[in-house]
Amino acid sequence: MNGVAASPAGGGLVAAIGGVVRRDVLLAMRRRMDVLTSVVFFVIVASLFPLGVGPEMATLRIIGPGVLWVGALLASMLSLGRLFASDYADGTLEQMLVQPNPLSLLVLGKVWAHWLSTGLPLVVLAPVLGLQYGLGLDTLGILVVSLLLGTPALSLVGAVGAALTLGLRGGGVLLALLVLPLYIPVLIFGAGAVEAHISGLGAGGHLALMGAFLVASSVLSPWAAAAALRISLD
Repeated sequence: MNGVAASPAGGGLVAAIGGVVRRDVLLAMRRRMDVLTSVVFFVIVASLFPLGVGPEMATLRIIGPGVLWVGALLASMLSLGRLFASDYADGTLEQMLVQPNPLSLLVLGKVWAHWLSTGLPLVVLAPVLGLQYGLGLDTLGILVVSLLLGTPALSLVGAVGAALTLGLRGGGVLLALLVLPLYIPVLIFGAGAVEAHISGLGAGGHLALMGAFLVASSVLSPWAAAAALRISLD
């Protein structure tokens, strides 16, 4: 199965998930342009706003969290269409269906590999880009924490949309229409956590809600994506 998920006897589910993660991360590193597309898009979006708005730091501090979060959200969406596409094209998904391991757990491994290759670079770059908006170090720390909680949730929710639109013509547009409404709570609480910290209200409540959303999506999204894949492959 191209090294996907056939865990050795006694290897267990953890070994199967780990095999999926390793395989997909290695494939992503071989297709560096796919990873760089999301990163470059994020950098461009975050860098153009200060040029367009002007050098007024008070204004930049107000819009900075929202701009960075919108940029990260859109950059994360760019690679969703490729989450299952290559495995669908080469027949790997059909082999995953007949594995003894639950398909939902294998999907979870693919989603975490997607986040490691596309979401994590955005989290690492965010503090550097946040300096353009005059954000302090403590504010940048809250930004990083919010992205660490929010970007995996974006990948998890996006996986459901990617599975539902797999193999459809014009699937990219339909995928965006499906997942954007579900992304709105993550965007609101992610940017809101940084803004609440700046205003002195504290970001704890926002971050707690984002953590709850991440836990819920980690439980529900792989199951929903697996069900959608079975429908798409029938």
